[in-house]
Amino acid sequence: MSKLIAVVDDEQDIVDLITHHLEKERFKVEPFYDGESILEYIKKTKPDLIVLDLMLPGVDGLEVIKLLKKDEQTSSIPVIMLTAKGTETDKVVGLELGADDYIVKPFSPRELVARVKTVLRRNEARQLAAKIIEIGDLKIDLSKYQVVINKKKIDLTTTEFKLLSILVSRPGWVFNRDQLLNELWDFDKVVIDRTVDVHIRNLRKKLGKFGDYIESMRGIGYKFEKE
Repeated sequence: MSKLIAVVDDEQDIVDLITHHLEKERFKVEPFYDGESILEYIKKTKPDLIVLDLMLPGVDGLEVIKLLKKDEQTSSIPVIMLTAKGTETDKVVGLELGADDYIVKPFSPRELVARVKTVLRRNEARQLAAKIIEIGDLKIDLSKYQVVINKKKIDLTTTEFKLLSILVSRPGWVFNRDQLLNELWDFDKVVIDRTVDVHIRNLRKKLGKFGDYIESMRGIGYKFEKE
């Protein structure tokens, strides 16, 4: 069955261009021109991926991502941001909110199609690997993006959860910063490697005593080591 891609941009020419190239690759495409319409649409239909412009009338793209990732029913839908040059802050904020990739305008339609395929593959692999990991009173539900300690849900950001899921997927394996960044955001990054350190510090704090399982390997990176 063809994957359903929602394309959201207030410029019809861009929507038509993206739609044309995606349909050539046999994707099914639903076009939208504002944030409100895509939010209304996903209440009934869940696309396999959303290509989302950040600069939208009314509800902008960043707000759309925030609402998507906040809702358990839509949090797993991958999002590729469309953004204008020079908006580095928007890129970083979008990634922190949980976007999977970004495309800078003006863009190559062929590159966009390639990015769509890459994100879909990565998302499918993540779903196949979905499972529950339990270590004592720590429960990590990879399918629901949930972490529970002593039956209490821990509020992690999307990036913190992704980082934790990467580390626990291979206990004892040392991931360097570049590997973690590539796993989190598999493209030409606007973030720096020290961003990982900040997320690790916040993650340890939220995990309490279980934060000690995330070990620093001086000059290399991090690993998750169960006692």
